[in-house]
Amino acid sequence: MTSTCPLPPELSVIVPVRNEGPNIAPLVAEIEAALATTPHEIVYVDDGSTDDTADRLADLRATAPLVVRRHRISCGQSAAIVTGVRAARGAWIATLDGDGQNDPADIPALFARAQAQNDAMVLIAGHRVNRRDTHTKRLASQFANRIRARLLGDATPDTGCGLKLFQREAFLTLPHFDHMHRYLPALFIRAGGRVESVPVNHRPRTRGQSNYGTLDRLWVGIFDLGGVFWLQRRWKRPVVETVP
Repeated sequence: MTSTCPLPPELSVIVPVRNEGPNIAPLVAEIEAALATTPHEIVYVDDGSTDDTADRLADLRATAPLVVRRHRISCGQSAAIVTGVRAARGAWIATLDGDGQNDPADIPALFARAQAQNDAMVLIAGHRVNRRDTHTKRLASQFANRIRARLLGDATPDTGCGLKLFQREAFLTLPHFDHMHRYLPALFIRAGGRVESVPVNHRPRTRGQSNYGTLDRLWVGIFDLGGVFWLQRRWKRPVVETVP
């Protein structure tokens, strides 16, 4: 496998999971196939799973060079992503949901798009043009996207897509808070960066079930939106000049 390459990985794929035991092995196989020609590593963060996720990751580590971190208790998807990025060795980071709905085959195109930019603060965000979710979830997402775009001006049609690509050091300069992964476009723009949205494939969930309720995310999102709106207006980005 390419992950055994002695050179440092160019790309670290961060996969936060909670109770996704049946999806572990199939997703790892897909990531390895998609990145067969790219020096990479896969970083799984088990966010306090109570099923057999930990056991399945342990079994896979015997045959695949995975980096695994575990939260003793669940701290949420954003905390898991932060833990994964801190553990990663690659200069570039790709994030991927652990439920199998994001397609790892899209990662190379996003990676190429990111590398072509002469900008350390660029965020390449996946856009699920044809979402394979329930009608209720799609409606809630459309409503949230409209409100968010109007208040934050992040010019991103689909901030909820788990497939994103960015530089590790750029991410580590951002403020970290619960649910911040849904506001990465606004946070990158706040830091002086740019966001590009790229259409990606989206697949129906075939194993397990979602660990997050639509209404739970909607109500939490309202409070988070207010917090990010406040955060944007409490920071002025300085233009630094060199003094001879």
